[in-house]
Amino acid sequence: MRTLAITQNVTVDGSIEMLDDWFEPQAGADDTELLAETRRQDSRADAFLVGRRTFEDLRGYWPRQADDRTGITAYLDQVSKYVVSTTMSDPGWQNTTVLSGDPVAEVRALKVRPGLDIVVTGSITLCHALIDAGLVDEYRLFVYPVVQGRGRRLFPDGTAPRNLTLLEARTFAGGITYTRYAQREQVSPT
Repeated sequence: MRTLAITQNVTVDGSIEMLDDWFEPQAGADDTELLAETRRQDSRADAFLVGRRTFEDLRGYWPRQADDRTGITAYLDQVSKYVVSTTMSDPGWQNTTVLSGDPVAEVRALKVRPGLDIVVTGSITLCHALIDAGLVDEYRLFVYPVVQGRGRRLFPDGTAPRNLTLLEARTFAGGITYTRYAQREQVSPT
């Protein structure tokens, strides 16, 4: 079975919703180690899963980047993209499949197909549904040295307790840290 990994940029206070200017999509171009980590993860994934709103944001930004030193534009052009949407019929971006059925069932089916990792980013509502359904295998978090003080989090209030195993941790220039966790069994509430 394929690994489903949620990869998120997150503030120190846990926000993944970008309400302020704490994240710049191409900032990593100047940090060779951070860029190498991004490319390493991209090389291990052949499926990119997002919700409609995140998809539209990405489609509106990356294909327009003529001088992209990060390689993200090239990666997103070639990777198989899956967008969860009941309203989109023509995604308007090559290598994109619209998943219009039940997102949990669609992702379960995607996980059993042969292939490399499936990566989800942004897509807060979709991430919450996948976490609640127990479909997430790994959490890959890039923590920025910023406190936003507001915004939706990866694990909202009321999320069932989770046992995670730390697989990897690194620090990059500018204070960004990367941690990768594997999902273990769900903890029963006491």
